[in-house]
Amino acid sequence: MDSSIITVLIILSITVILLVLDLVRIDIVAIGCMLAVGWTGILDSQEVFSGFSSNAVIAMLSVMILGRGIARTGIMDEFSKLIISKAGTRKRNLIGLLSLSTGILSGLIQNIGAAALFLPGILQVSRRTKIPASSLIMPIGFAAILGGTLTMVGSGPLILVNDLLKNEGHQAYNLFSVTPVGIVLLLSGIGYFLLFGSKVLPKKKVDEAEKTEQEKLVEKLNLPHNIKLLSLTAESSLHGKTTEEAELWETYHVNLLGIGKGDNVVYAPWRENKFVEGQTLAVLGSEENINHFSEHFQLEALAASRNFSHDFSPNVSGFAEVIIPPGSELAGKCIREYSLRKRYAVEPIILFNEGKRIEGDFSDMEIRSGDVLIIYGRWEEIKDLKESADFVVLTEFEINKKDRSKLWPAIGCFVFAITLALFGFPISMAFLTGALGMVLTRVLHIGEAYGAIEWKVVFLLAGLIPLGVAMQKTGAATFLAEAIMGLVIDLHPVFIVLMVGVLSTIFSLFMSNVGAIVVLAPLVMGMAKIADIDPRPLVLMAAVCAANSFILPTHQVNAFLMSSGGYRNADYIKAGSGMTILFLIITVSIFYFFMI
Repeated sequence: MDSSIITVLIILSITVILLVLDLVRIDIVAIGCMLAVGWTGILDSQEVFSGFSSNAVIAMLSVMILGRGIARTGIMDEFSKLIISKAGTRKRNLIGLLSLSTGILSGLIQNIGAAALFLPGILQVSRRTKIPASSLIMPIGFAAILGGTLTMVGSGPLILVNDLLKNEGHQAYNLFSVTPVGIVLLLSGIGYFLLFGSKVLPKKKVDEAEKTEQEKLVEKLNLPHNIKLLSLTAESSLHGKTTEEAELWETYHVNLLGIGKGDNVVYAPWRENKFVEGQTLAVLGSEENINHFSEHFQLEALAASRNFSHDFSPNVSGFAEVIIPPGSELAGKCIREYSLRKRYAVEPIILFNEGKRIEGDFSDMEIRSGDVLIIYGRWEEIKDLKESADFVVLTEFEINKKDRSKLWPAIGCFVFAITLALFGFPISMAFLTGALGMVLTRVLHIGEAYGAIEWKVVFLLAGLIPLGVAMQKTGAATFLAEAIMGLVIDLHPVFIVLMVGVLSTIFSLFMSNVGAIVVLAPLVMGMAKIADIDPRPLVLMAAVCAANSFILPTHQVNAFLMSSGGYRNADYIKAGSGMTILFLIITVSIFYFFMI
Protein backbone atom coordinates (compact mmCIF):
# COMPACT_ATOMS: atom_id res chain seq x y z
CA MET A 1 0.00 0.00 0.00
CA ASP A 2 1.30 3.44 -0.94
CA SER A 3 2.49 5.60 1.99
CA SER A 4 0.31 8.51 0.85
CA ILE A 5 -2.77 6.29 1.07
CA ILE A 6 -1.81 5.22 4.60
CA THR A 7 -1.34 8.89 5.59
CA VAL A 8 -4.74 9.88 4.21
CA LEU A 9 -6.45 6.96 5.95
CA ILE A 10 -4.82 7.93 9.28
CA ILE A 11 -5.98 11.55 8.87
CA LEU A 12 -9.46 10.28 7.94
CA SER A 13 -9.59 8.01 11.00
CA ILE A 14 -8.51 10.77 13.41
CA THR A 15 -11.04 13.17 11.87
CA VAL A 16 -13.86 10.64 12.23
CA ILE A 17 -12.94 9.92 15.86
CA LEU A 18 -12.87 13.62 16.77
CA LEU A 19 -16.18 14.27 15.02
CA VAL A 20 -17.89 11.30 16.64
CA LEU A 21 -16.58 11.97 20.15
CA ASP A 22 -17.38 15.69 19.81
CA LEU A 23 -14.30 16.61 21.85
CA VAL A 24 -13.47 19.70 19.79
CA ARG A 25 -15.64 22.14 17.86
CA ILE A 26 -16.35 20.76 14.40
CA ASP A 27 -14.94 23.78 12.56
CA ILE A 28 -11.66 23.43 14.48
CA VAL A 29 -11.55 19.73 13.58
CA ALA A 30 -12.12 20.63 9.93
CA ILE A 31 -9.37 23.27 9.95
CA GLY A 32 -6.97 20.78 11.56
CA CYS A 33 -7.85 18.17 8.92
CA MET A 34 -7.27 20.71 6.14
CA LEU A 35 -3.84 21.67 7.49
CA ALA A 36 -2.89 18.02 8.09
CA VAL A 37 -3.23 17.08 4.42
CA GLY A 38 -1.07 20.09 3.63
CA TRP A 39 1.71 19.67 6.17
CA THR A 40 2.05 15.96 5.31
CA GLY A 41 2.66 16.89 1.67
CA ILE A 42 -0.42 15.11 0.35
CA LEU A 43 -1.78 18.32 -1.18
CA ASP A 44 -0.07 21.53 -2.28
CA SER A 45 -1.13 24.88 -0.78
CA GLN A 46 -3.55 25.62 -3.61
CA GLU A 47 -5.31 22.29 -3.11
CA VAL A 48 -5.31 22.67 0.69
CA PHE A 49 -7.33 25.88 0.49
CA SER A 50 -9.42 24.86 -2.51
CA GLY A 51 -12.40 24.36 -0.22
CA PHE A 52 -12.84 28.10 0.19
CA SER A 53 -13.47 28.45 -3.54
CA SER A 54 -15.50 25.28 -3.93
CA ASN A 55 -18.98 25.34 -5.38
CA ALA A 56 -20.39 23.91 -2.14
CA VAL A 57 -19.01 26.69 0.07
CA ILE A 58 -19.93 29.50 -2.33
CA ALA A 59 -23.43 28.06 -2.67
CA MET A 60 -23.67 27.79 1.12
CA LEU A 61 -22.80 31.39 1.93
CA SER A 62 -24.94 32.59 -0.98
CA VAL A 63 -28.08 30.91 0.32
CA MET A 64 -27.41 32.37 3.76
CA ILE A 65 -27.54 35.83 2.21
CA LEU A 66 -30.63 34.95 0.17
CA GLY A 67 -32.34 33.60 3.29
CA ARG A 68 -31.57 36.77 5.25
CA GLY A 69 -32.98 38.88 2.40
CA ILE A 70 -36.21 36.87 2.27
CA ALA A 71 -36.57 37.09 6.07
CA ARG A 72 -35.99 40.87 5.91
CA THR A 73 -39.20 41.37 3.90
CA GLY A 74 -41.36 39.81 6.61
CA ILE A 75 -42.95 37.33 4.19
CA MET A 76 -41.96 34.42 6.43
CA ASP A 77 -43.98 35.97 9.27
CA GLU A 78 -47.06 35.41 7.12
CA PHE A 79 -45.83 31.93 6.24
CA SER A 80 -45.51 31.01 9.92
CA LYS A 81 -49.05 32.25 10.60
CA LEU A 82 -50.35 30.16 7.68
CA ILE A 83 -48.56 27.02 8.87
CA ILE A 84 -49.86 27.45 12.42
CA SER A 85 -53.40 28.07 11.13
CA LYS A 86 -53.24 24.79 9.17
CA ALA A 87 -51.28 22.60 11.60
CA GLY A 88 -52.13 24.20 14.93
CA THR A 89 -49.51 24.18 17.67
CA ARG A 90 -49.03 20.40 17.91
CA LYS A 91 -45.40 19.48 17.24
CA ARG A 92 -46.24 16.36 15.22
CA ASN A 93 -48.56 18.27 12.90
CA LEU A 94 -46.00 21.03 12.39
CA ILE A 95 -43.18 18.56 11.66
CA GLY A 96 -45.36 16.70 9.15
CA LEU A 97 -46.55 19.76 7.24
CA LEU A 98 -43.22 21.61 7.24
CA SER A 99 -41.26 18.49 6.27
CA LEU A 100 -43.59 17.62 3.40
CA SER A 101 -43.52 21.20 2.06
CA THR A 102 -39.72 21.42 2.26
CA GLY A 103 -39.19 17.97 0.77
CA ILE A 104 -41.40 18.56 -2.26
CA LEU A 105 -39.77 21.93 -2.94
CA SER A 106 -36.24 20.53 -2.65
CA GLY A 107 -36.99 18.09 -5.46
CA LEU A 108 -37.22 21.05 -7.80
CA ILE A 109 -34.86 23.75 -6.54
CA GLN A 110 -31.95 21.86 -4.88
CA ASN A 111 -32.18 20.97 -1.21
CA ILE A 112 -29.94 23.76 0.13
CA GLY A 113 -32.18 26.36 -1.54
CA ALA A 114 -35.30 24.84 -0.01
CA ALA A 115 -33.70 24.78 3.45
CA ALA A 116 -32.68 28.44 3.13
CA LEU A 117 -36.18 29.45 2.06
CA PHE A 118 -37.95 27.65 4.90
CA LEU A 119 -35.55 28.35 7.79
CA PRO A 120 -36.80 31.88 8.67
CA GLY A 121 -40.38 30.60 8.70
CA ILE A 122 -39.45 27.61 10.88
CA LEU A 123 -37.82 29.93 13.42
CA GLN A 124 -40.94 32.11 13.42
CA VAL A 125 -43.14 29.05 13.98
CA SER A 126 -40.88 28.02 16.86
CA ARG A 127 -41.17 31.44 18.51
CA ARG A 128 -44.93 31.60 18.07
CA THR A 129 -45.66 28.07 19.33
CA LYS A 130 -42.92 28.00 22.02
CA ILE A 131 -41.72 24.68 20.55
CA PRO A 132 -37.88 24.51 20.69
CA ALA A 133 -36.33 25.12 17.28
CA SER A 134 -34.21 22.00 17.79
CA SER A 135 -37.38 19.89 17.60
CA LEU A 136 -38.34 21.30 14.21
CA ILE A 137 -35.16 22.13 12.29
CA MET A 138 -33.52 18.69 12.07
CA PRO A 139 -36.63 16.92 10.66
CA ILE A 140 -37.05 19.70 8.10
CA GLY A 141 -33.35 19.45 7.16
CA PHE A 142 -33.56 15.69 6.70
CA ALA A 143 -36.71 16.17 4.61
CA ALA A 144 -34.87 18.66 2.38
CA ILE A 145 -32.10 16.10 1.79
CA LEU A 146 -34.59 13.30 1.11
CA GLY A 147 -36.61 15.57 -1.19
CA GLY A 148 -33.52 15.92 -3.37
CA THR A 149 -34.15 12.31 -4.51
CA LEU A 150 -37.59 13.11 -5.97
CA THR A 151 -36.29 14.11 -9.42
CA MET A 152 -33.12 13.77 -11.47
CA VAL A 153 -32.39 17.49 -10.90
CA GLY A 154 -32.89 17.40 -7.12
CA SER A 155 -29.22 16.83 -6.24
CA GLY A 156 -25.76 17.07 -7.78
CA PRO A 157 -25.12 13.29 -8.01
CA LEU A 158 -28.45 12.66 -9.76
CA ILE A 159 -27.73 15.44 -12.25
CA LEU A 160 -24.26 14.00 -12.90
CA VAL A 161 -25.24 10.34 -13.13
CA ASN A 162 -26.79 10.70 -16.60
CA ASP A 163 -23.56 12.17 -17.99
CA LEU A 164 -21.55 9.31 -16.46
CA LEU A 165 -23.90 6.73 -17.98
CA LYS A 166 -23.82 8.38 -21.42
CA ASN A 167 -20.04 8.44 -21.40
CA GLU A 168 -20.06 4.66 -21.04
CA GLY A 169 -22.64 4.17 -23.78
CA HIS A 170 -25.64 3.59 -21.51
CA GLN A 171 -29.08 5.16 -21.85
CA ALA A 172 -29.84 8.16 -19.62
CA TYR A 173 -32.75 8.34 -17.16
CA ASN A 174 -35.66 10.76 -17.58
CA LEU A 175 -36.57 13.49 -15.09
CA PHE A 176 -38.93 11.35 -13.00
CA SER A 177 -37.21 7.95 -13.19
CA VAL A 178 -36.15 8.20 -9.55
CA THR A 179 -39.44 9.73 -8.28
CA PRO A 180 -40.99 6.48 -6.89
CA VAL A 181 -37.88 5.90 -4.77
CA GLY A 182 -37.82 9.55 -3.66
CA ILE A 183 -41.48 9.50 -2.61
CA VAL A 184 -40.99 6.42 -0.44
CA LEU A 185 -37.82 7.89 1.10
CA LEU A 186 -39.44 11.26 1.86
CA LEU A 187 -42.59 9.78 3.39
CA SER A 188 -40.54 7.26 5.38
CA GLY A 189 -38.29 10.04 6.70
CA ILE A 190 -41.30 12.09 7.80
CA GLY A 191 -42.86 9.02 9.40
CA TYR A 192 -39.58 8.27 11.18
CA PHE A 193 -39.70 11.60 13.05
CA LEU A 194 -43.44 11.42 13.65
CA LEU A 195 -43.04 8.02 15.31
CA PHE A 196 -39.63 8.32 16.96
CA GLY A 197 -38.96 12.07 17.05
CA SER A 198 -39.54 12.32 20.79
CA LYS A 199 -36.85 9.68 21.34
CA VAL A 200 -34.20 10.67 18.80
CA LEU A 201 -34.45 14.46 18.73
CA PRO A 202 -32.49 16.43 21.36
CA LYS A 203 -34.60 17.10 24.44
CA LYS A 204 -33.87 20.74 25.10
CA LYS A 205 -35.68 22.46 27.91
CA VAL A 206 -36.27 26.17 27.82
CA ASP A 207 -33.87 27.14 30.60
CA GLU A 208 -32.57 30.58 31.55
CA ALA A 209 -29.83 30.49 28.94
CA GLU A 210 -32.37 29.88 26.14
CA LYS A 211 -34.96 32.43 27.24
CA THR A 212 -35.13 35.72 25.41
CA GLU A 213 -34.33 38.99 27.16
CA GLN A 214 -38.05 39.77 27.13
CA GLU A 215 -39.00 36.48 28.79
CA LYS A 216 -36.39 37.00 31.49
CA LEU A 217 -37.57 40.58 32.16
CA VAL A 218 -41.25 39.56 32.28
CA GLU A 219 -40.49 36.75 34.75
CA LYS A 220 -38.11 38.79 36.89
CA LEU A 221 -40.55 41.67 37.38
CA ASN A 222 -43.80 39.72 36.99
CA LEU A 223 -44.88 42.04 34.20
CA PRO A 224 -48.28 41.88 32.50
CA HIS A 225 -47.70 40.58 28.97
CA ASN A 226 -51.19 39.86 27.69
CA ILE A 227 -51.94 42.20 24.77
CA LYS A 228 -55.37 42.28 23.13
CA LEU A 229 -56.92 44.23 20.29
CA LEU A 230 -60.37 45.71 20.89
CA SER A 231 -62.69 47.44 18.42
CA LEU A 232 -64.61 50.53 19.48
CA THR A 233 -68.14 50.00 18.13
CA ALA A 234 -70.94 52.54 17.70
CA GLU A 235 -72.67 51.17 20.81
CA SER A 236 -69.61 51.68 23.03
CA SER A 237 -69.95 54.15 25.89
CA LEU A 238 -66.23 54.89 25.50
CA HIS A 239 -66.99 57.04 22.46
CA GLY A 240 -66.07 60.72 23.08
CA LYS A 241 -64.12 60.11 26.28
CA THR A 242 -60.45 60.94 26.68
CA THR A 243 -58.02 58.29 27.84
CA GLU A 244 -57.81 60.07 31.22
CA GLU A 245 -61.60 60.22 31.61
CA ALA A 246 -61.88 56.49 30.86
CA GLU A 247 -59.75 55.76 33.97
CA LEU A 248 -58.09 52.85 32.24
CA TRP A 249 -55.65 52.20 35.04
CA GLU A 250 -57.41 53.51 38.10
CA THR A 251 -60.54 51.43 37.54
CA TYR A 252 -59.60 48.68 35.09
CA HIS A 253 -55.83 48.28 35.63
CA VAL A 254 -54.95 48.15 31.92
CA ASN A 255 -52.46 50.15 29.89
CA LEU A 256 -53.29 51.61 26.49
CA LEU A 257 -50.42 50.83 24.09
CA GLY A 258 -51.88 52.20 20.89
CA ILE A 259 -54.91 53.44 18.99
CA GLY A 260 -55.34 52.70 15.30
CA LYS A 261 -57.86 53.80 12.69
CA GLY A 262 -57.17 53.03 9.06
CA ASP A 263 -53.52 53.81 8.33
CA ASN A 264 -53.32 56.25 11.24
CA VAL A 265 -51.78 54.70 14.38
CA VAL A 266 -50.96 56.53 17.60
CA TYR A 267 -48.59 54.69 19.95
CA ALA A 268 -48.74 55.37 23.70
CA PRO A 269 -51.47 58.02 23.24
CA TRP A 270 -51.41 60.94 25.66
CA ARG A 271 -54.20 61.46 28.18
CA GLU A 272 -56.18 64.00 26.12
CA ASN A 273 -56.65 61.69 23.12
CA LYS A 274 -60.34 61.06 22.49
CA PHE A 275 -61.88 57.73 21.61
CA VAL A 276 -64.03 57.63 18.47
CA GLU A 277 -66.02 54.94 16.69
CA GLY A 278 -64.06 52.59 14.44
CA GLN A 279 -60.81 52.76 16.38
CA THR A 280 -58.79 49.68 17.30
CA LEU A 281 -57.32 49.74 20.80
CA ALA A 282 -54.25 47.74 21.84
CA VAL A 283 -54.40 47.20 25.59
CA LEU A 284 -52.03 45.50 28.01
CA GLY A 285 -53.09 43.79 31.23
CA SER A 286 -54.33 40.55 32.73
CA GLU A 287 -56.98 38.53 30.88
CA GLU A 288 -59.48 39.24 33.65
CA ASN A 289 -58.89 43.01 33.69
CA ILE A 290 -59.04 43.34 29.90
CA ASN A 291 -62.30 41.40 29.77
CA HIS A 292 -63.75 43.63 32.53
CA PHE A 293 -62.74 46.76 30.59
CA SER A 294 -64.08 45.36 27.32
CA GLU A 295 -67.44 44.31 28.74
CA HIS A 296 -68.03 47.59 30.59
CA PHE A 297 -67.50 49.70 27.45
CA GLN A 298 -69.10 47.24 24.98
CA LEU A 299 -65.86 46.69 23.05
CA GLU A 300 -65.42 43.89 20.53
CA ALA A 301 -62.37 41.62 20.66
CA LEU A 302 -60.47 41.33 17.38
CA ALA A 303 -58.39 38.47 16.01
CA ALA A 304 -54.70 38.71 16.82
CA SER A 305 -53.89 38.13 13.15
CA ARG A 306 -54.99 41.64 12.14
CA ASN A 307 -52.26 43.86 10.71
CA PHE A 308 -52.28 46.19 13.73
CA SER A 309 -51.17 43.30 15.95
CA HIS A 310 -47.88 43.08 14.05
CA ASP A 311 -46.72 46.26 15.81
CA PHE A 312 -47.01 44.47 19.17
CA SER A 313 -45.17 41.28 18.23
CA PRO A 314 -41.83 40.56 20.01
CA ASN A 315 -39.91 41.39 16.85
CA VAL A 316 -41.31 44.91 16.75
CA SER A 317 -41.97 45.98 20.34
CA GLY A 318 -41.52 45.00 23.97
CA PHE A 319 -40.57 46.02 27.51
CA ALA A 320 -37.42 47.92 28.40
CA GLU A 321 -35.81 48.67 31.78
CA VAL A 322 -34.66 52.30 31.94
CA ILE A 323 -32.60 54.17 34.58
CA ILE A 324 -32.84 57.92 35.08
CA PRO A 325 -29.21 59.13 35.26
CA PRO A 326 -27.95 62.27 37.06
CA GLY A 327 -28.37 65.30 34.85
CA SER A 328 -31.42 63.88 33.07
CA GLU A 329 -33.97 66.48 32.06
CA LEU A 330 -36.66 64.20 33.52
CA ALA A 331 -35.04 64.23 37.00
CA GLY A 332 -37.04 66.57 39.23
CA LYS A 333 -40.01 66.55 36.88
CA CYS A 334 -43.04 64.32 36.47
CA ILE A 335 -43.78 62.25 33.38
CA ARG A 336 -46.71 64.51 32.46
CA GLU A 337 -44.48 67.60 32.61
CA TYR A 338 -41.73 65.90 30.60
CA SER A 339 -44.29 64.58 28.01
CA LEU A 340 -42.70 61.14 27.83
CA ARG A 341 -45.49 59.62 25.76
CA LYS A 342 -45.56 62.54 23.34
CA ARG A 343 -41.78 62.65 22.89
CA TYR A 344 -41.02 58.96 22.53
CA ALA A 345 -44.37 57.16 22.03
CA VAL A 346 -43.66 54.69 24.86
CA GLU A 347 -46.02 53.67 27.66
CA PRO A 348 -44.69 53.76 31.26
CA ILE A 349 -45.79 50.56 33.02
CA ILE A 350 -43.96 50.49 36.37
CA LEU A 351 -41.85 52.95 38.38
CA PHE A 352 -39.28 51.90 40.97
CA ASN A 353 -38.87 54.90 43.25
CA GLU A 354 -36.47 54.55 46.22
CA GLY A 355 -36.84 50.78 45.97
CA LYS A 356 -40.64 50.89 45.98
CA ARG A 357 -42.60 49.39 43.08
CA ILE A 358 -45.31 51.76 41.90
CA GLU A 359 -47.93 50.71 39.37
CA GLY A 360 -50.87 52.59 37.96
CA ASP A 361 -51.00 56.24 36.99
CA PHE A 362 -47.77 57.74 38.32
CA SER A 363 -47.66 60.47 35.68
CA ASP A 364 -47.73 63.21 38.33
CA MET A 365 -45.05 61.74 40.59
CA GLU A 366 -41.68 63.46 40.73
CA ILE A 367 -38.98 61.36 39.07
CA ARG A 368 -35.56 61.35 40.73
CA SER A 369 -32.07 60.37 39.57
CA GLY A 370 -31.59 56.64 40.04
CA ASP A 371 -35.27 55.81 39.59
CA VAL A 372 -36.05 52.90 37.26
CA LEU A 373 -38.85 52.92 34.71
CA ILE A 374 -40.30 49.89 32.95
CA ILE A 375 -41.71 51.05 29.64
CA TYR A 376 -43.40 49.38 26.69
CA GLY A 377 -42.95 50.55 23.14
CA ARG A 378 -41.70 49.76 19.67
CA TRP A 379 -37.98 49.04 19.42
CA GLU A 380 -37.54 51.91 16.97
CA GLU A 381 -38.83 54.40 19.55
CA ILE A 382 -36.88 52.75 22.38
CA LYS A 383 -33.76 53.12 20.23
CA ASP A 384 -34.40 56.88 20.06
CA LEU A 385 -34.86 56.92 23.82
CA LYS A 386 -31.60 54.97 24.26
CA GLU A 387 -29.70 57.56 22.24
CA SER A 388 -30.97 60.34 24.51
CA ALA A 389 -28.80 61.57 27.38
CA ASP A 390 -31.88 61.53 29.62
CA PHE A 391 -32.06 57.74 29.90
CA VAL A 392 -29.88 54.64 30.30
CA VAL A 393 -31.59 51.62 28.69
CA LEU A 394 -30.52 48.38 30.39
CA THR A 395 -32.52 45.94 28.25
CA GLU A 396 -30.75 44.48 25.23
CA PHE A 397 -32.78 44.48 22.04
CA GLU A 398 -32.34 44.21 18.32
CA ILE A 399 -34.38 46.11 15.78
CA ASN A 400 -35.65 43.49 13.37
CA LYS A 401 -36.35 45.67 10.38
CA LYS A 402 -39.05 44.40 8.04
CA ASP A 403 -39.27 46.22 4.74
CA ARG A 404 -42.36 45.11 2.83
CA SER A 405 -41.43 47.44 -0.03
CA LYS A 406 -38.55 45.07 -0.84
CA LEU A 407 -40.79 42.00 -1.02
CA TRP A 408 -40.89 41.66 -4.80
CA PRO A 409 -37.19 42.48 -5.38
CA ALA A 410 -36.27 39.84 -2.76
CA ILE A 411 -38.58 37.21 -4.24
CA GLY A 412 -37.36 38.14 -7.72
CA CYS A 413 -33.70 37.63 -6.75
CA PHE A 414 -34.45 34.27 -5.13
CA VAL A 415 -36.58 33.00 -8.04
CA PHE A 416 -33.97 34.23 -10.53
CA ALA A 417 -31.25 32.28 -8.72
CA ILE A 418 -33.39 29.13 -8.64
CA THR A 419 -34.26 29.53 -12.34
CA LEU A 420 -30.60 29.80 -13.28
CA ALA A 421 -29.88 26.58 -11.36
CA LEU A 422 -32.80 24.77 -13.02
CA PHE A 423 -31.49 25.77 -16.46
CA GLY A 424 -28.23 24.01 -15.75
CA PHE A 425 -25.99 26.84 -14.55
CA PRO A 426 -23.73 25.95 -11.58
CA ILE A 427 -25.67 26.35 -8.36
CA SER A 428 -22.84 28.37 -6.81
CA MET A 429 -22.90 30.96 -9.63
CA ALA A 430 -26.70 31.01 -9.69
CA PHE A 431 -27.09 31.59 -5.94
CA LEU A 432 -24.23 34.09 -5.68
CA THR A 433 -25.82 36.05 -8.53
CA GLY A 434 -29.08 36.08 -6.58
CA ALA A 435 -27.24 37.19 -3.44
CA LEU A 436 -25.59 40.04 -5.35
CA GLY A 437 -29.02 40.99 -6.66
CA MET A 438 -30.23 41.31 -3.05
CA VAL A 439 -27.51 43.90 -2.46
CA LEU A 440 -27.96 45.77 -5.75
CA THR A 441 -31.74 46.05 -5.24
CA ARG A 442 -31.08 47.28 -1.67
CA VAL A 443 -32.97 44.47 0.00
CA LEU A 444 -29.79 44.19 2.13
CA HIS A 445 -26.78 46.45 2.37
CA ILE A 446 -23.41 44.77 1.98
CA GLY A 447 -22.69 44.79 5.75
CA GLU A 448 -25.94 42.89 6.41
CA ALA A 449 -25.02 40.41 3.67
CA TYR A 450 -21.67 39.68 5.30
CA GLY A 451 -23.37 39.45 8.70
CA ALA A 452 -25.74 36.76 7.38
CA ILE A 453 -22.86 34.33 6.84
CA GLU A 454 -22.25 31.65 9.50
CA TRP A 455 -18.46 31.38 9.33
CA LYS A 456 -18.42 28.28 11.51
CA VAL A 457 -20.31 26.45 8.77
CA VAL A 458 -18.09 27.87 6.02
CA PHE A 459 -14.91 26.63 7.74
CA LEU A 460 -16.51 23.23 8.43
CA LEU A 461 -17.15 22.59 4.76
CA ALA A 462 -14.02 24.32 3.45
CA GLY A 463 -11.90 22.32 5.90
CA LEU A 464 -13.31 18.88 5.03
CA ILE A 465 -13.37 19.31 1.24
CA PRO A 466 -9.55 18.95 0.92
CA LEU A 467 -9.83 15.55 2.66
CA GLY A 468 -12.06 14.38 -0.18
CA VAL A 469 -9.59 15.81 -2.69
CA ALA A 470 -6.76 13.95 -0.96
CA MET A 471 -8.73 10.68 -1.01
CA GLN A 472 -9.22 10.97 -4.76
CA LYS A 473 -5.69 12.24 -5.55
CA THR A 474 -3.86 9.52 -3.62
CA GLY A 475 -6.21 6.76 -4.69
CA ALA A 476 -7.34 6.11 -1.11
CA ALA A 477 -11.01 6.30 -2.17
CA THR A 478 -10.47 3.79 -4.97
CA PHE A 479 -8.43 1.54 -2.67
CA LEU A 480 -11.24 1.45 -0.08
CA ALA A 481 -13.92 0.87 -2.69
CA GLU A 482 -12.04 -1.95 -4.44
CA ALA A 483 -11.11 -3.61 -1.15
CA ILE A 484 -14.70 -3.65 0.08
CA MET A 485 -16.10 -4.65 -3.31
CA GLY A 486 -13.67 -7.54 -3.41
CA LEU A 487 -15.31 -8.99 -0.32
CA VAL A 488 -18.75 -9.29 -1.92
CA ILE A 489 -18.00 -10.00 -5.58
CA ASP A 490 -18.64 -13.73 -5.19
CA LEU A 491 -21.64 -13.36 -2.91
CA HIS A 492 -25.34 -13.14 -3.72
CA PRO A 493 -26.23 -10.04 -5.83
CA VAL A 494 -28.17 -8.54 -2.92
CA PHE A 495 -24.88 -8.10 -1.04
CA ILE A 496 -23.38 -6.25 -4.02
CA VAL A 497 -26.38 -3.92 -4.06
CA LEU A 498 -26.09 -3.40 -0.30
CA MET A 499 -22.35 -2.71 -0.51
CA VAL A 500 -22.86 -0.07 -3.22
CA GLY A 501 -25.30 1.72 -0.91
CA VAL A 502 -22.97 1.47 2.09
CA LEU A 503 -19.95 2.72 0.14
CA SER A 504 -21.86 5.67 -1.29
CA THR A 505 -23.16 6.51 2.19
CA ILE A 506 -19.69 6.41 3.77
CA PHE A 507 -18.03 8.39 1.00
CA SER A 508 -20.70 11.12 1.09
CA LEU A 509 -19.94 11.77 4.78
CA PHE A 510 -16.35 12.87 4.13
CA MET A 511 -16.24 14.05 0.54
CA SER A 512 -18.66 15.89 -1.68
CA ASN A 513 -21.55 13.74 -2.84
CA VAL A 514 -20.61 14.63 -6.41
CA GLY A 515 -17.05 13.44 -5.72
CA ALA A 516 -18.43 10.23 -4.23
CA ILE A 517 -20.40 9.34 -7.37
CA VAL A 518 -17.46 10.25 -9.63
CA VAL A 519 -15.26 7.76 -7.73
CA LEU A 520 -17.89 5.04 -7.39
CA ALA A 521 -19.56 5.10 -10.83
CA PRO A 522 -16.74 3.39 -12.78
CA LEU A 523 -16.18 0.87 -9.96
CA VAL A 524 -19.89 0.05 -9.78
CA MET A 525 -20.07 -0.43 -13.55
CA GLY A 526 -17.11 -2.80 -13.41
CA MET A 527 -18.61 -4.78 -10.55
CA ALA A 528 -21.97 -4.99 -12.35
CA LYS A 529 -20.29 -6.36 -15.45
CA ILE A 530 -18.47 -9.07 -13.47
CA ALA A 531 -21.64 -10.01 -11.59
CA ASP A 532 -23.71 -9.85 -14.80
CA ILE A 533 -26.00 -7.12 -13.40
CA ASP A 534 -27.44 -4.18 -15.34
CA PRO A 535 -25.12 -1.28 -14.34
CA ARG A 536 -27.68 1.53 -14.91
CA PRO A 537 -29.85 1.00 -11.81
CA LEU A 538 -26.78 0.17 -9.71
CA VAL A 539 -25.12 3.48 -10.63
CA LEU A 540 -28.44 5.29 -10.04
CA MET A 541 -28.67 3.72 -6.57
CA ALA A 542 -25.15 4.93 -5.78
CA ALA A 543 -26.26 8.46 -6.74
CA VAL A 544 -29.38 8.20 -4.57
CA CYS A 545 -27.38 6.88 -1.60
CA ALA A 546 -25.01 9.84 -1.88
CA ALA A 547 -27.87 11.70 -0.15
CA ASN A 548 -27.73 9.29 2.79
CA SER A 549 -25.68 11.73 4.85
CA PHE A 550 -27.32 12.09 8.25
CA ILE A 551 -24.89 10.72 10.85
CA LEU A 552 -22.62 13.78 10.79
CA PRO A 553 -23.40 17.41 9.92
CA THR A 554 -21.16 17.32 6.84
CA HIS A 555 -23.94 17.54 4.26
CA GLN A 556 -24.51 21.13 3.11
CA VAL A 557 -28.06 21.22 4.47
CA ASN A 558 -27.15 19.81 7.90
CA ALA A 559 -24.15 22.14 8.17
CA PHE A 560 -26.34 25.10 7.20
CA LEU A 561 -28.97 24.31 9.85
CA MET A 562 -26.65 23.18 12.65
CA SER A 563 -26.17 26.57 14.31
CA SER A 564 -29.85 27.55 14.08
CA GLY A 565 -30.87 24.30 15.78
CA GLY A 566 -28.09 24.47 18.37
CA TYR A 567 -27.08 20.89 17.53
CA ARG A 568 -23.96 18.93 18.43
CA ASN A 569 -22.40 16.03 16.54
CA ALA A 570 -23.94 13.65 19.08
CA ASP A 571 -27.42 14.87 18.11
CA TYR A 572 -26.83 13.93 14.48
CA ILE A 573 -25.37 10.55 15.44
CA LYS A 574 -28.41 9.77 17.58
CA ALA A 575 -31.08 10.85 15.11
CA GLY A 576 -29.11 10.17 11.93
CA SER A 577 -28.16 6.56 12.70
CA GLY A 578 -31.74 5.32 12.51
CA MET A 579 -32.42 7.44 9.44
CA THR A 580 -29.31 6.07 7.71
CA ILE A 581 -30.31 2.44 8.34
CA LEU A 582 -33.89 3.12 7.22
CA PHE A 583 -32.59 4.83 4.06
CA LEU A 584 -30.38 1.83 3.19
CA ILE A 585 -33.15 -0.72 3.82
CA ILE A 586 -35.57 1.16 1.56
CA THR A 587 -33.17 1.86 -1.31
CA VAL A 588 -31.63 -1.63 -1.35
CA SER A 589 -35.08 -3.26 -1.24
CA ILE A 590 -36.58 -1.11 -4.00
CA PHE A 591 -33.60 -1.35 -6.31
CA TYR A 592 -33.00 -5.08 -5.79
CA PHE A 593 -36.63 -6.20 -6.13
CA PHE A 594 -37.97 -3.69 -8.66
CA MET A 595 -35.19 -2.05 -10.66
CA ILE A 596 -32.23 -4.43 -11.03
